[in-house]
Amino acid sequence: MRRHIPSTRALLIFDAVARHHGVGKAAEELCLTHSAVSQQLRQLETQIGVRLVQRTARGTELTEAGRRYHGQISGDLLRLQNHTLEAMAQRTDGLRLLVGAVPVLAEGWLTPRLPEFIGQNPGCSLHLQVFPTHLYMEDQPFDVGVQYDDAVWPGANALPLMGESCVAVCSPNAKGRPAMARGDFRAAPLLQLRTRMGAWEEWFGQTPHLRAPENLVAGHRFDLFSSLVAAVRADLGVGLVPDYFVERELRSGELVLACPHRAPSSRGYSVFVAPSRTDDALVGAFVAWLCAAAAQAAPRELKAA
Repeated sequence: MRRHIPSTRALLIFDAVARHHGVGKAAEELCLTHSAVSQQLRQLETQIGVRLVQRTARGTELTEAGRRYHGQISGDLLRLQNHTLEAMAQRTDGLRLLVGAVPVLAEGWLTPRLPEFIGQNPGCSLHLQVFPTHLYMEDQPFDVGVQYDDAVWPGANALPLMGESCVAVCSPNAKGRPAMARGDFRAAPLLQLRTRMGAWEEWFGQTPHLRAPENLVAGHRFDLFSSLVAAVRADLGVGLVPDYFVERELRSGELVLACPHRAPSSRGYSVFVAPSRTDDALVGAFVAWLCAAAAQAAPRELKAA
């Protein structure tokens, strides 16, 4: 079957013309002549049977079909470049580890500890990527995944890593701070994480003596814990976050505990090893180090300021 794929050269030239809104500047960027760029554009239009550019009083502009096509192929060209750079970055000795992690754990717990593992394995090139929380993939593109316990990865070997405890944090200048310190959250503006809309109900349910607002799902919503914590810093409300994620802010005084209560979450974390990498020595070393780091990171008492 014939593949209708233009040459990379033609697509790069079309991309340059689209970005610069003209042939002249595109030719200058690509170190080509004006006629060479124009010829490639004509050949591309002939191949796909659609007019992509047109001459106007203001110069060269994309047609409607050209704008749609450029919007589609520009991302493909960027991905192709990234894939090529990724291949170029491969070590000749093959000591490469691709780790996928849920964002909150990657940012707040794993990354600060990675220097220890790299120090123990100086020849390793580690790539840390986001392991999508709510995306099912038959074949995950990772050697190791650090995810919630209920993550789906068919065929992967899963090992429990650690549990999660959550704390309520607020700005040091929060107006309702004295009341919250006494356990009275009735007037507190609760900030919500979109993927954990029932978290406040679970947290309050574990400590009956706390006085909760009537509506536990009202309030500003955020997609990421990092955004939610930024909102707490800005004194938009009270945030419920994993304790490890705000250790630095609590030590520095940027944030304070709204009250001393810390409750175990119903969520925990596990390590997933790709089916094809179960016998890999580097993967085994990373998993062993990860489990040891989790065992050493016993919950520390956080003080309410």
